[in-house]
Amino acid sequence: MKELHLICNAHLDPVWQWDWNEGATAALATFYAACEIAEEYDYIFCHNEALLYEFVETYDPALFERIKGLVKAGKWHIMGGWYVQPDCNIPSGEGFIRQIESGLTYFKEKFGVIPTAAVNFDSFGHTQGLVQILSKCGYSGYICCRPMPEFNPFSANYMEWKGFDDSSVKVARFDDLTIYTNDLGEAVNAVKRKMQPWDKAGEEIAFALWGVGNHGGGASRKDLAELAVFMEEQAEAGVHVFHSTPEAFFAASTPKAEWNDALQPCFVKCYTSIARLKRRYAELENKLLMTEKICAYADAEGVYDYNFEAFDDAQKRMAMVQFHDVLSGTCIIEGEKSSMQKLDYALELLDKEFTKA
Repeated sequence: MKELHLICNAHLDPVWQWDWNEGATAALATFYAACEIAEEYDYIFCHNEALLYEFVETYDPALFERIKGLVKAGKWHIMGGWYVQPDCNIPSGEGFIRQIESGLTYFKEKFGVIPTAAVNFDSFGHTQGLVQILSKCGYSGYICCRPMPEFNPFSANYMEWKGFDDSSVKVARFDDLTIYTNDLGEAVNAVKRKMQPWDKAGEEIAFALWGVGNHGGGASRKDLAELAVFMEEQAEAGVHVFHSTPEAFFAASTPKAEWNDALQPCFVKCYTSIARLKRRYAELENKLLMTEKICAYADAEGVYDYNFEAFDDAQKRMAMVQFHDVLSGTCIIEGEKSSMQKLDYALELLDKEFTKA
């Protein structure tokens, strides 16, 4: 190995074993800490999920402005670009596109950036239809962590992923004991362990996901200080270790293997749970597309003024409920209840516009 890209993140589920409100609070705390450390240390903090940035913009505008400054300075990287990390099995193709659209539109408007490497660290398997969608939405790389080797060992962890239409993206399945995180103060040990599979595969360019998580966290001063020493030691051994981004890794590397199927299976049994929410989600997905059509037609006929705000609001609620710990069926009861409220709210918005049209 000659080059190791360190990708710092703070994996944060906005809902799971907690509800959305606590997820918003965790986002504020995590982003505040990330700002403090980024202003003090020379490293790059990478984070995705437009929803979390919206939380900060809404509840702490001053913090949001600090983040914008760090993004311009290259010390904070907008990663992934989607609205949340969705379930990557249940949504329709159009549902995935709306997920991506909501995220990319937000990041372009607020930060002037458009990511080209998608990340869904935690989603429970990935349909092959995603390849074509990713490619046509401008993505060239995709990082995931599931399915784990016990579900599907694959021939390699870094592959050219082929779609049904022969489109392709580079996909890196990152497998490790702590997946995308490390315990507080254990970054160096985690990175050393995460280097080993790449070395074993004979890869000259690799990356390692690090940062405290789940439920927020990110870099710590202790970890950054110890990583600086580790980088110097590796430089003496001929390995360039540096803080980086998913885009930089994919631009510098080429996979040797190829995959022509879905990235499956993973956690199959969760897909039989919370069926009521799954049915309501499907209802919203269909209602959104049908209502858009009739309202666009009525607007063209001059008998209705298209309500962009209502449709954007409904689409974002749909994108929120696509979250992998909600739509797949692994969240607590409070998460299910509040997610149902979001679906019902979106359906009510659409029903009003449908009736007007």
